Amino acid sequence: MKNLKSLMLLIGTVVIMLIILTYISTSTTSENFTTCEIVSGTNMDSIDFKKHDSVLIAASTLYESNFLKDMVQGEQYRDAWSAPVKFPVVFLDTLKGGMKVLEEGGGKQTHSLKLEAANGEIYTLRSINKDPDKLIPGFVKTLGLENIIVDGISAQHPYAAIVVANLADKAGILHTDPKMVFVPQQPTLGEFNEKYGNRIFLLEHETDGGTNWTPFKNATQIVDTEDLQVLKAKNEKKVVIDTAALVRARLFDILIGDWDRHTKQWGWAIVDLDSVYSTVPIPGDRDNAFFTIEGIIPTLISNKKILPGLQSFDKEVDYMPGLVMPFDVYFLKNVDETVFVGEANFLKRKLSDKVIWNAFKAWPENIRQLHADDIITKISARRENILLYAQRFHEILEKREYLTEPLKGSEDLKLEENLVRCFDCE
Repeated sequence: MKNLKSLMLLIGTVVIMLIILTYISTSTTSENFTTCEIVSGTNMDSIDFKKHDSVLIAASTLYESNFLKDMVQGEQYRDAWSAPVKFPVVFLDTLKGGMKVLEEGGGKQTHSLKLEAANGEIYTLRSINKDPDKLIPGFVKTLGLENIIVDGISAQHPYAAIVVANLADKAGILHTDPKMVFVPQQPTLGEFNEKYGNRIFLLEHETDGGTNWTPFKNATQIVDTEDLQVLKAKNEKKVVIDTAALVRARLFDILIGDWDRHTKQWGWAIVDLDSVYSTVPIPGDRDNAFFTIEGIIPTLISNKKILPGLQSFDKEVDYMPGLVMPFDVYFLKNVDETVFVGEANFLKRKLSDKVIWNAFKAWPENIRQLHADDIITKISARRENILLYAQRFHEILEKREYLTEPLKGSEDLKLEENLVRCFDCE
């Protein structure tokens, strides 16, 4: 009995100390969403950006830390966020023949603007800096611990999407071709000038709408998942998924550690093949590629019994069932294992060590020196096990039940029961 009391006292003491350390560590992070900072410290309002073709900017110093914060909340990619990087300056009235703002996006972390180029192609400006306020539960704010969520953005690599696009290109996977840009305040931004001016973005193709920008010359539309389901409902026998392309894309997600692949992060190119419409997936939003979890609190939160999908990018996949999503059940449950095996072998052949290394040349030299070697080692290790991951992925899919509720994002659609269960259910 005495030993039990001593153990309980020890546990209680550890919990109290952890709470104290948590409050101390979170107090060192600003609660506010901050914009980029010009490294020279010059006031942006005093600069005529039309006289400059680029600026040297640190994405954010919001995540700078000390030993205590590194221990409690993790070191992660803080150094990449605060490192100076050269961004080209762009003005929308001359970019790609002149671009006009269509509307503001509504992501949970990313501020975005949808733009239309002179040729009718649709682009998006996606903020590199994140604003996770919508993700913070009310009770967390009440406890004054919201900075745990804010600081968690440091687990994301600010420039991951650039490298991922290069890798996807070599793997034969569509991508949105993101480019790093600095957008000064300018009249073309109109009502969004204050919010979006003097900030850094990824400028990339939109995964929904506009003129066809894909390499498929006979692509008739670019749609989101909801519109794809509507098209399927109207033309059940004529609309099919390019399942091999989707399997390849999902296995590629595993290679780069992109665990957050929900429905809203996919677009689809509708390719007219006369008798059928073949639908090719377009992965978007690579914020969580190379996602790295370190520190006491993030490690506890990401436990597979709490958040099974939230996984750190390591040499080996920690928990495969957490990576198989309702999206996969909906689109891939009926796909044969041979497709998974074939696409795994394809990726293994295409993504050689040399190809992987060359993809990281897209990063500025200082960013490459910080993290490239470590990330390359992890991608290469996962590539060697990709066949096992593919077989395990398929095995899990076979055991999952068909959906009984609409796919996330499709709740408002009036779909027949078969189209609620899966895309190719009859």
